[in-house]
Amino acid sequence: MSDQNHPLHDVRPWGSFTVLEESEHWKVKRIEVLPGKRLSYQKHRFRQEHWFVVAGEGTVILDGERHTVPTGQAIDIPHGAAHRMCNEGDDLLVFIEVQRGTYFGEDDIIRLEDDFGRKDG
Repeated sequence: MSDQNHPLHDVRPWGSFTVLEESEHWKVKRIEVLPGKRLSYQKHRFRQEHWFVVAGEGTVILDGERHTVPTGQAIDIPHGAAHRMCNEGDDLLVFIEVQRGTYFGEDDIIRLEDDFGRKDG
């Protein structure tokens, strides 16, 4: 994991993401979540997501319900659903996020809760 941010890689307080590919209608990211960290509990206005865990085990909160997503498993995040990925384990969590929709900017984040005091987008 690099400490430098650039248009395709961004380091966050919970880990990092790398944009693998994008088009007008979809974007694919590789997301790393550090042990004991979690992403914001958030919603999106313009996209839905599909998360496929490739290393570690994720705990997903989806509209208030808790789901365990082990390596090799996936979960769909519907448009407008409140969601969060958590790494409650001791190892790095890595998942692939496929976004589909009409807009994919980081400012399409409506944060409901955030461990790091960040605001929307």
